[in-house]
This record gives sequence, C-alpha cells and structure tokens, in this order.
Amino acid sequence: MLGEEVGAGGKARYVDSSVERMQVKLRHMNDTRHVLTCNGRPLPLSPTGVRGEYVAGLRYRAWRPPSGLHPTIDVHTPLVFDLVDTWSGRSVGGCTYHVSHPGGLNSERFPINANEAESRRVSRFWNHGHTPGQMHVRREGRNPDYPLTLDLRRAPEAWMEGVAGVASEASPAEQAAQSQQ
Repeated sequence: MLGEEVGAGGKARYVDSSVERMQVKLRHMNDTRHVLTCNGRPLPLSPTGVRGEYVAGLRYRAWRPPSGLHPTIDVHTPLVFDLVDTWSGRSVGGCTYHVSHPGGLNSERFPINANEAESRRVSRFWNHGHTPGQMHVRREGRNPDYPLTLDLRRAPEAWMEGVAGVASEASPAEQAAQSQQ
C-alpha cells in the first residue's frame, strides 16, 4: 500500500499492482550447453528432479501506473525469451510475451469459458521476435534471498557476477570434472 492521496471523492489509498510474476518451466534442455534468458539476462533455472526439466521465477514491472511504488523503474515488457546455445553464442529459439494483447484489443468483460481465457493468454505469446544473431550472455549469480527468481527490477550486482546462472543436474564432483576439461 502506498499512502493516502487526495482524489475527486476524498482520500484514496493506492496499491502498486504494476509488478507481476511469471513461472517458467523448460523441458528437454541440455544444461551444459543452453541458457534461457529474459531480456538478455539469464534465468536462475533449477532442476525439478525430472531429467532435462527446469523451473525458474521471473519478477518484472508490467506497466507504469500514475502513482507507483517504484517511480524510477521502467517497464520491462514485452519480455523477450531466448534459448541461447553457449557453444555457438547464438539464440536458437525463443518467444515474446506481451502483458496485454499486442494489437491493443483489451476485453471489457470476463471470459465466458476456459477456451476464451486460454485464447486470450495464447494471443499474448509470439513465437517470433527473439534475438537474432550473436548473443553474449553475462553470467549472474543467484540472489540469496530469492534463489529461484530473476528480478528484472534489480540491476545485476557485483556480488552476483561470476557464478553460473543455471543449476546443473550433475553432482559437484561431475561439475568439477567438466570444468577441468
């Protein structure tokens, strides 16, 4: 809750609802070769226990309200996801996510059934628009307070540099052997 502000009908108490969270699930990924990025920053993927399956959280500023908690933080949308092949340094695929319909079609009513709700969600994802060509991914460590979430509102800090952004299914001994090769 922000504070009280004077409105047309008296005082109003605003809540900053401009920050949203998304959960990402990735299947069939080779953790020694690929990195998933959002707007150029690596997501802190963690294995789920199923071979090749990883999850991560993403927190971002979706829109700019006239009165908000973070007035200096810009909007992060659209979110551009890239699956980067670290061996070639290129994005091999990805998608773009828009918070609202990219064509500006905003519904005035709630969806009438699950099919309409699903079609609204699908229209916000584009299977194109990811980063073409060479990509340099700067490694970031995990935030110790939220190790499974990338918070786009926060800039990468010096204490976060140097640690890989993707967890591995390999044991620490296997990871050490891979790094010596």
